[in-house]
Amino acid sequence: MTDRPPLEGQTIAVLGAGMVGVCTALELQKRGARVTLVDRSGPGTMTSYGNAGVLARSSLIPANNPSLLFNLPRLARNTSAALRYEPRFVWRNAPWLIQFLTSIRRSKFLETVEALDGLIRLSIEEHTRLVEANGLQSHLSDHGWLFLYRKARAYRRARSHRRLMRGYGIGLQDLSRADLSDLEPDLEPIFENAVWVKDSYSVNNPGAVVEGYARAFVNAGGQIETQSVQGLREHEGHVTLHLAGRNDLRADQVVVALGPWAKSFLSDAGYRVRMAFERGYHRHFSGGAQRGHNAQLTRPVFDTSGGYVLAPMEAGLRLSTGVELADDEAPQTTRQIEQAEQAAREAIDLGERLDDEPWMGSRPSLPDSRPAIGLAPGSKRVYLGIGHQHIGFTTGAGTAQVLADLMSNRPCPIDPTPFRTDRYIKRVA
Repeated sequence: MTDRPPLEGQTIAVLGAGMVGVCTALELQKRGARVTLVDRSGPGTMTSYGNAGVLARSSLIPANNPSLLFNLPRLARNTSAALRYEPRFVWRNAPWLIQFLTSIRRSKFLETVEALDGLIRLSIEEHTRLVEANGLQSHLSDHGWLFLYRKARAYRRARSHRRLMRGYGIGLQDLSRADLSDLEPDLEPIFENAVWVKDSYSVNNPGAVVEGYARAFVNAGGQIETQSVQGLREHEGHVTLHLAGRNDLRADQVVVALGPWAKSFLSDAGYRVRMAFERGYHRHFSGGAQRGHNAQLTRPVFDTSGGYVLAPMEAGLRLSTGVELADDEAPQTTRQIEQAEQAAREAIDLGERLDDEPWMGSRPSLPDSRPAIGLAPGSKRVYLGIGHQHIGFTTGAGTAQVLADLMSNRPCPIDPTPFRTDRYIKRVA
């Protein structure tokens, strides 16, 4: 006689159909729950669509690492492609910024590195399983990705990061200018050094991967509601969700995986969330004609001086910017993507723009650069998987497993304590 699935008979609503929400819906479904996935748009069409498609163990080093102190005076000038900010937004979010900067201290930083490493390793293992199980192999590459350094001194300054990554068993190969040319011949010879992060993956269409996972969820009996969620109310034995355009939805438990929209949604539900938005832009390019072909890359590259990532996608070369600190709903600007494009054209023949307007998305970030995963403070039925900053696409699969284990009262494969939800979230009503 086999054991019953731990969540059999439970009705669970997952709010948000990005990578975190879709993976969570799949995992809860596997545990026996009847799951409804709720989002105002289709799976993988919002923030999870627009990232650089990198599944990299090197992402264990967060943006607020000790090297930020060295770069802070330059970044504060608000002229870098790596960071732009709206001063009024920074002023209004000063408590977040102060806690973000205090998380640089070495003990807190190393705690974050350890936590993110566990979550990333768990996630990449699950992604490779899901990709194979759902016939998505054509979207996945195991060629790793590259960190590019225009000057040798910048490469030397990053030695502590390389030492840390190697300490966690991440496979790195240092490349000379000639080595880089052999590996990516369409790059211009402007980089004195490079580092190949070898044990990483990338995908050529992030939105299609999320959509593929969502199809598997539906094919296994899952339901998707394309509705806007206007609020929730927690009762003694259930949770009621208020949806636009239809009757309320009732569930035994709810998972909030709304990405940047989680802050306002949870605020309306009686929570205070210390979250900021690290906005980013992308644009696609055709690749200019070189030696009888359009200039291309075989793996994503991060130009550490130019402040951009360039990744080969089905839609063309995707140029992704650094961080813009601004309100989630603030109007788009073009200064950062144009600056990144100028730098990228020095590195490769981008060819023509393929998009009339750049895409923009928001990376929801908590001050210590760790997501909040687990039961919401003061709640018995509302769980959170939010605040994944730059690595939600990577860590969605691992977040799903942690949430499912917590909801099933089973041991987690990693320590969930560093991701506890009460770090920067409080129940106030």
